Amino acid sequence: MKAKERESILNKSIPVLRDALAISDDEIRIIVEKSIEGGEINSTDDFAGWIDGRFLSNCVLIDETGYAQMCVDALKILATTAATDFGSSRQRDMGQLWADMTRGYLGEYAFSLFLEKHWQIKAKLGHEIGKLADYLPSDIQEIAFPKQESRPPKINIGIKTAKWNGIWMDIPGDQFNHSDVHILVKVNAGRDHLFAFFKSISVFRDKILKHGESIGSISREESASLFERLPSLKPIPAYIAGFVLKDKEYPLLSYSGVKGRTNYKISGWNGYYAQSDLDEIKAKENVKGKVEFAGIGQFTAANRYIFNTGSLSWKKDEWEMIIGRL
Repeated sequence: MKAKERESILNKSIPVLRDALAISDDEIRIIVEKSIEGGEINSTDDFAGWIDGRFLSNCVLIDETGYAQMCVDALKILATTAATDFGSSRQRDMGQLWADMTRGYLGEYAFSLFLEKHWQIKAKLGHEIGKLADYLPSDIQEIAFPKQESRPPKINIGIKTAKWNGIWMDIPGDQFNHSDVHILVKVNAGRDHLFAFFKSISVFRDKILKHGESIGSISREESASLFERLPSLKPIPAYIAGFVLKDKEYPLLSYSGVKGRTNYKISGWNGYYAQSDLDEIKAKENVKGKVEFAGIGQFTAANRYIFNTGSLSWKKDEWEMIIGRL
């Protein structure tokens, strides 16, 4: 897509999404640019169908009550969760782990809001005290259709949460075979969502800063100024970007991208990915430099399934098919 066409799409989206979601222009630009990069919007002609038919209809807003529930649910299992990122050796401290788990739970909660918004289905999430591995097959433990009793769903549902700027659904290891359907939710929580929540419930003003005043490390005026500069919690938009099915045949080496003068950038992938695939692409496309994924560079060495957001199923009749299997 040419730069002029991309800018035209961005300019059209800002007033619409600013009113609908009450988010900043910078946040709007991120979601639209990444929807273009992920292959959801391929031309100006796609834009109207995307913003109304896909994005806004598949968006929900998470309020402070919902955030508090997910924050506490994450805290329940924090002590039994490994501190390493899945597929890597990077260690996270407890605060980072709590924030990351809360963001993941926000994605699951957003999908429950999506079910209620469109089908009046109430969902119970698998957030009981215990080990995270106990709940891998399905993130939805029970569902209740209108005027029906709550029961387990007939299929296993896996929910992956990405940041607002994500363009990939990445399902590592054997997780792909654990669930019948995998759903990607993009959550606009930012990096400071936990701090914003603490501010909203006066953890900083009534506890931390007040204690700082009592021990003489900060004056009352400095404390008030610092409190005002801390991020404030706002309704958090979440975009249910789409889903993929386990029981579908996905072709091997299902990539698309652009070859530059020396490097190759992968912008689309729809299925299984093995570490050796990059070498095959390099040879097939006669790439002298690097073969990398747009927006992320490289995934970890573990074999996985990868889908760009443009390859996900998202239309109303496709969602209806999933609802019919629940």
